Amino acid sequence: MKFFIDTANLAQIKEANELGILDGVTTNPSLMAKEGIKGEENIVNHYKTICELVDGDISAEVLSTDFAGIVEEGKKLAAIHPNIVVKVPMIKDGVKAIKWFTDNGIRTNCTLVFSAGQAILAAKAGAAYVSPFIGRIDDSGWEGTELIAQISNIFSIQGFKTEILAASIRNPNHIIKCAELGADVCTCPLDSILGLLKHPLTDIGLAKFLEDAKKM
Repeated sequence: MKFFIDTANLAQIKEANELGILDGVTTNPSLMAKEGIKGEENIVNHYKTICELVDGDISAEVLSTDFAGIVEEGKKLAAIHPNIVVKVPMIKDGVKAIKWFTDNGIRTNCTLVFSAGQAILAAKAGAAYVSPFIGRIDDSGWEGTELIAQISNIFSIQGFKTEILAASIRNPNHIIKCAELGADVCTCPLDSILGLLKHPLTDIGLAKFLEDAKKM
């Protein structure tokens, strides 16, 4: 399973990359705004910087919701760097745009997916990635990771090449469950990635080793 970091924060991207486990980055307008990145030129330059930091797929999201607007924005984003993957919302015009991008050699990540049916449409249109938002499903009272299992099973049976990119990760256990259930990618906040490092028995064991070493 590949690890992407879900942020526009350059310091966090660098920290995750220095761990040696980072395969890519996902961003969205909310994450850009959180970092104070505003204006088309500044956003483009920020994507360029991210692409220089990480040798992997970088998802860059469109803001338009109509077919023509999505295509126009997507072409501009794809032109920034070969590693850019155009992030397109799961709406009717979004699916149409994904098909257009596929036919024209531009890779896409279909975002805001909350059902297996939506994932099937994205895969049929040729999306490189489909992004189920498991944390938001949990918030609605359902088990988000069950959707990962369902999509993984369908894609395996049908032979779809679209990769399952588990999004809206809230904790380290989400990452582990997604790995168990067949997600191809997890995109996570830095805290969730670093949370995988932690176990109380590791801390106790290390403290004991260091204590014993002083006696040598």
